[in-house]
Amino acid sequence: MKKNKSLLLLLTFVLAIGTLLSACGSKDNASNGGNSATNNGASAEEVLAADQTLRINLASEPPTFDPGQAQDNQAHTVLNMMYEGLTAMDENNQPVPAAAEKYSVDGTKYTFELRKDAKWSNGDPVTANDFLFAWERVLNPKTDPAPPYAYQLYYIANAQEYNEGKITDFNEVGVKVVDDYTLEVNLTAPTPYFLGLTSFYTFFPVHSSVKDDAKWAVNKDKMIVNGPFTLTTWTKGQTIEVTKNDNYWDKDNIKLNKINISLVDSGATELASYKNGELDRAGHPNGEIPTDQIPILKNELKDELNIKSVASVYYYQFNLTAKPFDNYKIRKAFAMSINRQDIVEKVTLGGQTPAYGYVPLNVAGADGEFRKEHKDDYFQENIDEAKKLLEEGMKEENYTKLPEIKLLYNTSESHKKIALAVADMWKKNLGVDVQTENQEFGVFLETRRNLDYQVARSGWVSDYNDPMTFLDLWTSNSGNNDTGFKNEEFDKLIEDSKKEADVKLRDENLAKAESILIKDNMAVMPIYYYTNVSVVKPYVKNIIVDYSGAVNYNHAYLIEH
Repeated sequence: MKKNKSLLLLLTFVLAIGTLLSACGSKDNASNGGNSATNNGASAEEVLAADQTLRINLASEPPTFDPGQAQDNQAHTVLNMMYEGLTAMDENNQPVPAAAEKYSVDGTKYTFELRKDAKWSNGDPVTANDFLFAWERVLNPKTDPAPPYAYQLYYIANAQEYNEGKITDFNEVGVKVVDDYTLEVNLTAPTPYFLGLTSFYTFFPVHSSVKDDAKWAVNKDKMIVNGPFTLTTWTKGQTIEVTKNDNYWDKDNIKLNKINISLVDSGATELASYKNGELDRAGHPNGEIPTDQIPILKNELKDELNIKSVASVYYYQFNLTAKPFDNYKIRKAFAMSINRQDIVEKVTLGGQTPAYGYVPLNVAGADGEFRKEHKDDYFQENIDEAKKLLEEGMKEENYTKLPEIKLLYNTSESHKKIALAVADMWKKNLGVDVQTENQEFGVFLETRRNLDYQVARSGWVSDYNDPMTFLDLWTSNSGNNDTGFKNEEFDKLIEDSKKEADVKLRDENLAKAESILIKDNMAVMPIYYYTNVSVVKPYVKNIIVDYSGAVNYNHAYLIEH
């Protein structure tokens, strides 16, 4: 089909770097609509274990199983077991047909043809209306609480206007049900990673039975899903169990019968359970390996230990509406006065890289990798300069002494160690006393969302392979922006970048936006770029860890041992 020159530039860029599919590549994959997301068959030498039950751990309980409300790694992992989007990501980080059997792209128009054999776990057919219903829920300004990822749908024509109440008729949004098995989506501008976005949980379909039922996402008996597994057990604070979904269209390629998930927030306990044979995998991103154990594991379990650099960033975020961090110089002083190399070498011990920007390593750019093209040199560590900035900031605020400061983190041994190390550096280098406090993950997220904190731990994992996934969350209208940061120039750069066809200029604009976020405002304080540190039993096969560090267990299997 005919495409304009700007779109072809984008397609060439995406194909060249091998990241998420371009529209042209999408058509190539669409011809293989019967393929499942991964090559999951056991090799000729392998004998499948009789008991196909995988045992893993989550360090915290998912706050919700509503795809429209989720915003964390824990929910992400389990939602990917229970739901399926129009596309899924394969082992090469490419989107392939999933709930949609095939798709075609014509400029900004995407047409998805759904599988006629796709069913919900209760036997109902999965139709185009289920996607329409789910996306309208996310975008509807009356949805309470407001879905944090609504902005991810703003690529769709008039989606932002509907979400912001500027138009009131959802029929004006660029989503159209042609028939039960055909969904047409019109975008505001060419978006080469849109197909990858449709594999993300905010784009998942939701069964119409949830309408007007506020409690459905916390009740396993009301969880009607369309993915490889169904939620069969959920004992709050203890265990989650998912069981193979016999109504899943590709059930013959799912080897696991069950995934048992413990809910333990202690890395030491998780590792002990792994060593005792009670877990088949332990570690990031859903659990953790105690940092002091990593050097030991390199010797004891070197064949089971995996350390991989991933597209994720660990940072502290400031509440720009709370004293004393409503002052830029004070924020910058705090950011400049810690030693990141000491943190990764003496505290985290997992091969992480000190971060001086927000977009991490391994994220695609116009000519390869964004971080290599645009260096993360937005600030430097300098204790003397930090002391000077702190003094100037205090003078501007008429402080003779800083207000009491509390550093908040979600319950985790590694987060605690980092918080204590950072607080100690602030005491030693700035003479500032900082209290540390931990909260259970769900409470922690709510505290941040309500801007009821001063400085808090955070991390961001790539939702798709593009710098945009790290930057558009800081726009003024983003549901994930819980810092109070608002900047018109930043918003415009993000908006313009979503429409820019020149890929080099687009990346330059994104780098400018990153500079505004950090160099000019220090709304967030980068600490390090993540690695994924895990241990996996040798009899567990085909667990997929993607470029971002996200883990997909759907096509895993166990062999005799």
